[in-house]
Amino acid sequence: MGGARVEGVVVEQLPSALYRVEIDGPHRITAHLGRDRRRNFLRILVGDRVRVELSPADRTRGRIVEKL
Repeated sequence: MGGARVEGVVVEQLPSALYRVEIDGPHRITAHLGRDRRRNFLRILVGDRVRVELSPADRTRGRIVEKL
């Protein structure tokens, strides 16, 4: 069960396969790749538009589910 899905832009690549994604202007969240994305070696770069599924428990964390 996932949370809300939003679109954003990757603004920073962090250690441990984490990314800082900017959504709705000044809001930034920390996101990781979904399990199927790591298996298919999808490369996410700074500036890419992505769709993120927000965590229901913590709205500052999410999972990248799609590269747009």
